[in-house]
Amino acid sequence: MDLTHFTTVEQMEAEAGKLKEIAKLAGAETWEDRKKAQTPQCRFGEGGICCRICSMGPCRVTAKSPRGICGANAAAIAGRNYLRFTAGGCSAHSDHGREIAHTLMAAKADGSYKVTDEKKLLNVAKEWDIATEGRDIYDVAHDVAYTALLEYGKPEGYQRFATDRSTEERRNVWMREGIMPRAVDREVTTAMHMTHMGNTADAEALVRQSLRTGLADGWGGSMTGTEFTDILFGTPMPKDSEADLGVLEKDCVNIILHGHDPAMSEMVVAASEDRDLIDYARSKGAKGINIAGLCCTANEIAMRHGIRMAGNFLQQENAILTGMVELIAVDVQCIFPALGPLSECFHTKFITTSPIARIPGSIYMQFDPNTAREKGREIVKMAIDNFVNRDPAKLYVPKNKQKATIGYSCEGIISRLDTVTNSHLDELGTYKPLIDCVKSGVVRGAVAIVGCNNPKVRPDYSHIEIMKKLLKNDIVIVATGCSAQAAGKAGLLSKEAKELCGEGLKRVCELADIPPVLHMGSCVDISRMMLLATGIAKDWGIDIPQVPVVGCAPEWMSEKAVSIANYVVATGIDTYLGVEPQVSGSAEMMNLITEGTKKMVGAGYIINTDPDQLVKAMIDGIEAKRAALGI
Repeated sequence: MDLTHFTTVEQMEAEAGKLKEIAKLAGAETWEDRKKAQTPQCRFGEGGICCRICSMGPCRVTAKSPRGICGANAAAIAGRNYLRFTAGGCSAHSDHGREIAHTLMAAKADGSYKVTDEKKLLNVAKEWDIATEGRDIYDVAHDVAYTALLEYGKPEGYQRFATDRSTEERRNVWMREGIMPRAVDREVTTAMHMTHMGNTADAEALVRQSLRTGLADGWGGSMTGTEFTDILFGTPMPKDSEADLGVLEKDCVNIILHGHDPAMSEMVVAASEDRDLIDYARSKGAKGINIAGLCCTANEIAMRHGIRMAGNFLQQENAILTGMVELIAVDVQCIFPALGPLSECFHTKFITTSPIARIPGSIYMQFDPNTAREKGREIVKMAIDNFVNRDPAKLYVPKNKQKATIGYSCEGIISRLDTVTNSHLDELGTYKPLIDCVKSGVVRGAVAIVGCNNPKVRPDYSHIEIMKKLLKNDIVIVATGCSAQAAGKAGLLSKEAKELCGEGLKRVCELADIPPVLHMGSCVDISRMMLLATGIAKDWGIDIPQVPVVGCAPEWMSEKAVSIANYVVATGIDTYLGVEPQVSGSAEMMNLITEGTKKMVGAGYIINTDPDQLVKAMIDGIEAKRAALGI
């Protein structure tokens, strides 16, 4: 088998090493330098047993002093920190969803933002009992947006999506355990109140609120973000793209879009296609305008426009180090403050666009729905004007680049299943063909691989090596966020990656004309994975914990990942982690999130920092689910 057309982690590291040498020559630091300066890291913080929520402290739990000044023990302190982590992640994802709802509220026929997927809008309106007959589509859109905004602060009731879309069994579990998600802001506020000095010290109660806060994210704010982004900019369907830093073009004006909220990036992409700006770029000596993405903004614009993905979280500095990036424009989340001083070492313009992410050393250009199109043009023109300021002595042209097929929304997956089924018409528009493959053993199960890069571990290694082992064992993968981009850089999002699969999965990929790793979008779009698992369970007639599917975050890093992990577990999907949650200083907390939640919701964490052992545990877990179903 010829595997030379795939990119290895070693090849990625070799190219990153060349860029690090450029940084050194330019007098710039990188995340590797800062990590070295931070080593060793605080063991109390790693264990989650440092408390700083009042000014009596900070207090640290040790064998000599097992309680803080107020009397809180390790479980209370670790539990409070864990819940606050979850609340932070829920806030970030859900505020993203809120901003997209405000963008939909501002959409109009002659505005910067328009309704693209009318069918999805009308489906949500019907789901929420909003009148549509004979009404202007934008009046419907504004009512849907307003109704969604009420989900953030309504005084009573539960999240609409959680109520309407989950299985009956899940709703019963959530009600029984007291974790059915209410208003998004209420769950975040409750979490912060519970963890204020002098309140909850019971670890189990803190874990339950973590599950509830996570559910408010996954089945509330994040799902709103995904659904409304599809309504505004189109529901993704499979299309071809490319991945890794090799997508940067030496002879073009290169613009990097980085962050998570597509409201800004969509306008820049649109402006880059304006004929007058393309002609203007050529007048400056460039062959054209090249847009590339980083992090989840890359996923958003890739799966809707085929825009190429320059890389994931830990590659953001490397993009600037090529010396070929005229401008990097960011929106929110996962943006290094280090981009400010780094861009000053090169010719790159660094643009921030959101009041949520104000960063020193940047040029601030706030986006507003009324002027968004003009701002997009202004950013593109600024990049074009900067093309002549390149320093030829600092140019490095990256070599690594891989083909990728991306954009597998739930609708995109079903569209592929519909092309291959030979069954009755009632199986069209369902997951039944996939279920048949799993029942027959041709496909053993599925793993949803998500999450960031983390400097604590070898970047991208766990993502890529775990994926390869799963594919060899006939386990299909769905991926989002930085994990999906790791797959893209390695070539695992290409249809040629079927050569890495076992014979069963290889046949499925050939028949359905799909890659074995299905790109489902950004980290907000993990809500799609919840709908995928729910749809499979409904079509199969079983509850979600029975489905041979698990989640995995091999290199997770952020508060958002903790919120995600909580809603994935609460949805009934075992979640395998390659980086330890910061609760290890409390045996009680560690037991609660691994074994305790299994009693509550039927799923929990399995933690192993060795990727070989982690993937083995996943395969064993999937086979155990198959055995329990008798298949």
